[in-house]
Amino acid sequence: MKRLKNSLIIVLSAAMILSGCASMNKTTKGAAVGTVAGGTMGAVIGKASGNTALGAIIGAAVGGGAGAIIGHKMDKQAEEIKNTVPDAKVERVGEGIVVEFSSNVLFAFNSSDLSTDAKTNLEKLVKVLNGYPDTNLEIQGHTDSKGTESYNQTLSEKRASTVSAYLVTKGITSSRLTIKGFGETIPKYDNSTDEGRAQNRRVEFLIAANEKMKAEAEKEAAK
Repeated sequence: MKRLKNSLIIVLSAAMILSGCASMNKTTKGAAVGTVAGGTMGAVIGKASGNTALGAIIGAAVGGGAGAIIGHKMDKQAEEIKNTVPDAKVERVGEGIVVEFSSNVLFAFNSSDLSTDAKTNLEKLVKVLNGYPDTNLEIQGHTDSKGTESYNQTLSEKRASTVSAYLVTKGITSSRLTIKGFGETIPKYDNSTDEGRAQNRRVEFLIAANEKMKAEAEKEAAK
């Protein structure tokens, strides 16, 4: 019971920060979220909201003045991605960035092979990522609910792996990359419609500060 109560407090606190403070910009929200965040909070929120990207980024937050400094850098990077990769959906979350590609932008139906257009889009993204080497990337593969769970799980993993391997060939250091496949288990859209299923077939990039950026931000905040 005590653990449940603590979890509810964490979720409510984050909800107030993320949606109840209209006057805050993304950088300020990043600092505020980080102040009450941590791995436990990220896991709770990710599970409660069905949004693994949100949970992972909040779980990696440092908060306070350092979080605000990181948030400012992420603001700049997010704007560059929006301007450079128009086919991507870019969202600033706390101290990180979520970049979402619909799978039809990257792959043919039921395929894990990158299309020519996909390579062009990923090369555009790489140009921005290489300008911010002190960030880590988690690549998540997702599918719709059609087909078997095992097939969708395997397909999501293959797609995330294919994207990761391509990024490495374009100069992204493999140590920056983490790969996860979620199959059909984390839908963000309505699987009962054709449009929703198409949106659920997606690859998401979670961009967060690495330990070097965090340490530098903490030093800067302490001055």
